[in-house]
Amino acid sequence: MDTADRPQLIALDVDGTILQTGEPIAPRVREAVRAAAAAGAHVVVTTGRTLLATRLVVEELGLDQGHTICSNGAVHADISTWEPVSVQTFDPEPSVGVLREVFPDMVLSVEKVGVGTWATGYYPGSFRLGEFRFVADDDLSLEPTTRLNGWWPGGSLADMVAMMGDRQLPGAGWVHGEVEPWLVACRDGVTKGWALEQLRAQLDIPHAATLAIGDGYNDCEMLAWAAHSVAMGNAVDPARAAADEVTATVAEGGVAVILERWFGN
Repeated sequence: MDTADRPQLIALDVDGTILQTGEPIAPRVREAVRAAAAAGAHVVVTTGRTLLATRLVVEELGLDQGHTICSNGAVHADISTWEPVSVQTFDPEPSVGVLREVFPDMVLSVEKVGVGTWATGYYPGSFRLGEFRFVADDDLSLEPTTRLNGWWPGGSLADMVAMMGDRQLPGAGWVHGEVEPWLVACRDGVTKGWALEQLRAQLDIPHAATLAIGDGYNDCEMLAWAAHSVAMGNAVDPARAAADEVTATVAEGGVAVILERWFGN
């Protein structure tokens, strides 16, 4: 493909896209991402992960300058310093009230950007990174947060979604996971797509030169935003519907398949 058509801003989801959760990045994917960055493209790891968890992925990729979008769009950081450039917060107290009413046993947690997590109980991966502090519900709302998480140990994802129904969280939007009964709330209007548009404008990159690759429910806005969007072969149906094409699965190196069109040897 003509290098003149190369994307200049490349947004890549992490789990289910760059890597399979809990596994290292495949060498072919890592090399394809590095080749894109070496050619001058702005490769932006764009994920629901916290800043601390995102840093591990970026360092494994070998990227040392540029931008990352974390916490589903609520945190934009400079990866050369790992300092937040922009942080979008909301008051979690009203949302905590709604979730506690619907799910009395839900484990709730809030992100402390670059520091760790405050949580009402254990959840998968609780002690992986940063400070982890057990707190009461009231303590979750002592200060605004970028992200309010809910993990429901008492039920399935399907039951969680059904019980939430059309409920809205005051001042926040929420999205659920692909398999486990996870729910993540951020400030209303903040999504990966929203954050990427702010970055695109800041970098003065033509919209036509944007590319996004993802697989999950939290990737749908990002895929709809990009001039060219790609769903992974393992993507959920809404992500597939939002994308222009579908690539191979994460296990098959779908990200590399796409990037090698422009940045292959």
